[in-house]
Amino acid sequence: MELLKDFAFSYFSSPITVMGAGIILLVLYLFPATSTSAVLGKETPGPRPLPLLGNLLQLDFKRPYKTLCELSKKHGSVFTVYFGPKKVVVLAGYKTVKEALVSYAEEFGDRDISPIFYDINRGHGILFANGDSWKEMRRFALATLRDFGMGKRVAEEKILEECGHLIQTFEKHNGKPFDTTCPINYAASNIISSIVYGSRFEYNDPRFRNLVSRAKETIHITGSVTIQLYNMFPWLVKWIKNRRLILRNVKKTVRDVKDLIQHLKGTLNPQICRGLVDCFLIRKQKEEDSCVMNTNFNEDNLVFTVTNLFAAGTDTTATTLSWCLLLMARYPHIQDQVQEELARVIGSREVRVDDRKNLPFTDAVIHETQRMANIIPMSLPHKTSRDVIFQGYFIKEGTTIFPLLSSVLYDESEWESPYTFNPFHFLDKEGKFIRRDAFLPFSAGRRVCLGESLAKMELFLFFTSLLQRFRFTPPPGVSVEELNLTPATGFVLAPSPHELCAVSLQ
Repeated sequence: MELLKDFAFSYFSSPITVMGAGIILLVLYLFPATSTSAVLGKETPGPRPLPLLGNLLQLDFKRPYKTLCELSKKHGSVFTVYFGPKKVVVLAGYKTVKEALVSYAEEFGDRDISPIFYDINRGHGILFANGDSWKEMRRFALATLRDFGMGKRVAEEKILEECGHLIQTFEKHNGKPFDTTCPINYAASNIISSIVYGSRFEYNDPRFRNLVSRAKETIHITGSVTIQLYNMFPWLVKWIKNRRLILRNVKKTVRDVKDLIQHLKGTLNPQICRGLVDCFLIRKQKEEDSCVMNTNFNEDNLVFTVTNLFAAGTDTTATTLSWCLLLMARYPHIQDQVQEELARVIGSREVRVDDRKNLPFTDAVIHETQRMANIIPMSLPHKTSRDVIFQGYFIKEGTTIFPLLSSVLYDESEWESPYTFNPFHFLDKEGKFIRRDAFLPFSAGRRVCLGESLAKMELFLFFTSLLQRFRFTPPPGVSVEELNLTPATGFVLAPSPHELCAVSLQ
């Protein structure tokens, strides 16, 4: 590297082309001569990158998490890959991911905001923000969600009411094959909508349907190959079609959300909060009246907090529930055991959250579905907030971090049969439900999913209510073995397009 520096000096002291200078600067950027890690700690290992391309030729763009899991077997639980010119440190395995996100929560607690997510949120909201704004918005959202019943009886009533609407929608198909994902998305969206806006939407409401479809499409496209390339080379491929589609979707969604907020503002009663939007508007007005300077309670944070909660609260829960039904159709003997337990313990009455402790097999099936579905395999990217020595490796401030949740949920040292759908991972020898430390579908630490308790309640009540009423089977002429369990490509791993029959049990 010293020779390269000497060459660069002599090269720059004579007439050179702009291209030649650019190449040398790029090489020096990608392969710095002296690393601080040499002084403070070891350099993280990893496959050798190519100039500009990094390790792109080694990555499966459709399933990058699989490539990273394979690389971890060779390079260890802490290693470096280059996504183009961008350095990323990958954390693999339960013990490493848990240690980083919990024991080093501050150091690994910032969010890495890729170009596409900055385009969408501009640093506002909860999911893709940092600093004081993020802290205040997260505290506010978490407190408000709790006030409106997250994990409490009032949320349970909202979910059970929505279960009724979802069951009615399924019944309309009279046991014939249909795509279960749309009504499931509407049901999940209505839970977060009732908390955010104070009311639910009818499934045939055009604006509601558009909000749901745009959110789902945007989340799907953010995992596409072209968007991954844009995140690596934003100056080069800014014009790509998928980016333009995402920005159009965001523009339409922001317009619709502002209309909904404006309607609530026009009927606002400071004495009664109907939902999170009301609480935000009242707080915003108080800070304006008190002449608070540079308040984080502004319109941008309101709009993007709402859109973040709506998208995240819809897609993750709905996707997991879709996997639940698909896996029941694929493994009918497990569906038999769930329905036997429900009939024996609950009978024909309505399932309640308190029944969970008496339904260990059903609870285990839900947990195992979350583990196997692995819907956010690379988590949302983190970033180091300061220089840190972790497991003997020096990691510089501002480094992008991928906590590889896939490697946690499929950790061969933690799960008896990691690649098999096996509810007995969560049952002891007596058939009682057991918690597993390596069950981290909601991540951990400062950035753990703030709607975790609500999502758990939704999954349990929706799943049990549907399994009480329906038998889920493949379409006529399709065997259970022919049901496709390969996930679709995307930022969130949803089932591939499919249809199921919901055959009434009553």
